[in-house]
Amino acid sequence: MSALSRAVEGHGGNWLDSQLARLAGKFAGIVLVDIPAEAVEAFMEAAAALREEIGWKVDVTPAGSGGEGGHEVQVHLVGLDRPGMVQQVSAALAEQHVSIRSFRSWTHNAPQGGGLLFEAEAVVTLAPGTDPDAVRRALEPIADELMVDLELAETV
Repeated sequence: MSALSRAVEGHGGNWLDSQLARLAGKFAGIVLVDIPAEAVEAFMEAAAALREEIGWKVDVTPAGSGGEGGHEVQVHLVGLDRPGMVQQVSAALAEQHVSIRSFRSWTHNAPQGGGLLFEAEAVVTLAPGTDPDAVRRALEPIADELMVDLELAETV
């Protein structure tokens, strides 16, 4: 992280937002930076050089290519863990033209030895004109099939 922040600062940039984590021995992150237009090419070269310097894979994506905008809702799922849950939920969201802004999932033991629970939280961005109730209707059959509690809430 120090090497990347040094590259941002060295090219006149500003570190705006980030999400970084270590999971299963791997470190991954997403960083939003603001770089002056005249320094973007040099910054992209410096970011690519981080692969040789410290073994990081760095992808640079220009702002505005991520489909930002639209109405956001929060999705919360809890249910007995089993294979395929993430795939079914993400497919249903994709069918509704929903973009996943953030997604976090984990497992934990159910109370009183009831097995392993899967839990997920996501913030999703609805396509313009998409009704949040349509997203709920698309997810409800999955929730019933997988025995999952589903909560859909407006973000503030």
